[in-house]
Amino acid sequence: MELTRRNALGLLMSGGAAIAATTLMGRDLTLLEEQAMPQTATPPVLAPKPLSFDPTKLKGISEKLIVSHHNNNYVGAVKNLNAVRAELAKATKDTPAFLVGGLRAKELVFANSMTLHEVYFGNLGGNGKADGSIAKAIASTWGSLGAWEQGLKALGTSLAGGSGWAILDLHLPSGELRLSWAGDHSQTLAASLPLLVMDMYEHAYQMDYGAAAAKYIEAFFQNVNWDEVNHRYERAQKALLVLKA
Repeated sequence: MELTRRNALGLLMSGGAAIAATTLMGRDLTLLEEQAMPQTATPPVLAPKPLSFDPTKLKGISEKLIVSHHNNNYVGAVKNLNAVRAELAKATKDTPAFLVGGLRAKELVFANSMTLHEVYFGNLGGNGKADGSIAKAIASTWGSLGAWEQGLKALGTSLAGGSGWAILDLHLPSGELRLSWAGDHSQTLAASLPLLVMDMYEHAYQMDYGAAAAKYIEAFFQNVNWDEVNHRYERAQKALLVLKA
């Protein structure tokens, strides 16, 4: 399947934000192609990604917490997504619509959970010092890095005590950088690519900080891998060029 402007835009705009983000943030085109064709057999099993950094080296986030988060919440989402996709592959024209709908809803939840967790873990392990093209773009959009950081922290704080994601993303139709609120795994900005993700589910910080979410947010910023965020931004810019061609 050739990733032309037409089929790329169609896939990205038809509820494929999580699928597109997965593709452009590190997975190959296989999953993207599968969404564009009827499933007639059990799809390939997706494998969880290992942590890309040494979990003992994070500042203010314990190895115990990050390993538990990765091995239980993220790996669990990948396993559940594989199970749901296998059940969907068994569906026939006689399968009750409510069963198909329920499976599709679960597929969305687990696919977004997998995607956002992969982006989250992928943007950890750095020194927290913003630089490069993404830092310039952020400063241009918000007026300064400090103003943007304050906005993301406020967004994260708004989710404290509950669950959700605080996201810096690039909105493909407009090319704008945005801060996006996601209350759960089924709520993301359509046709956007996540560049920086902060997990605000309690499992991301409770083991280390209890209910003190603000302390976790400060620790998160100390560990951002801005090289990876820059890499994502550069790939997102290439995606924009494809869509505008």
